[in-house]
Amino acid sequence: MPVIQPHGLILAGGRATRMGGGDKGRLPVGGRSLVERVIDRIGPQVDALALSANGPPGRWADLGLPVLADADPDRPGPLAGVLAGLDWAAGQGRPHIVTAAADTPFLPPDLVPRLLAAAGPTGLALAATRDDDRVRPQPTFGLWPTALRDDLRAALAQGTRKILAWTDRHEAGLALFPTAPLDPFFNVNTPEDLQRAEDLACG
Repeated sequence: MPVIQPHGLILAGGRATRMGGGDKGRLPVGGRSLVERVIDRIGPQVDALALSANGPPGRWADLGLPVLADADPDRPGPLAGVLAGLDWAAGQGRPHIVTAAADTPFLPPDLVPRLLAAAGPTGLALAATRDDDRVRPQPTFGLWPTALRDDLRAALAQGTRKILAWTDRHEAGLALFPTAPLDPFFNVNTPEDLQRAEDLACG
């Protein structure tokens, strides 16, 4: 049976407080914005792509992607974005989505197949790295089955906010990625991170 390629969702809802606010995904790195670099990386791995972001959707119009706002007015973090993506994919008859953060310009080019291979018994999987024998989950990079969307909706209504608090309950598998020569999940949180990304992109 052929593998059904997932839809992809870029999580762009962060407030970028350490960068002075605004849409962090718009910051330039090597002549292209962070979010454009993420699109370049994950786009070929999925069969459709959307952006999770709140506020006026028109500011993302140049990307040509559907913009999904959180259904919950309280905007309780990335899990709310994941839920919006699951509802979007379920409406199109898709069995799962893969998520990636908008501030990670070097994400793995094989993220999706490795997440699919690592799926746990419920179909969930998260990316992870190993550092000095310690496994570090990368919770904004995951494979999420649409069949669990109502469970996630209920968990959000009950106050769950941390991704791992929910994924641990559903036995998420882990797809391990090396961190050498570069951590593929390096993300831009500070001006220093932005300069490092620039150096890496142009090096």
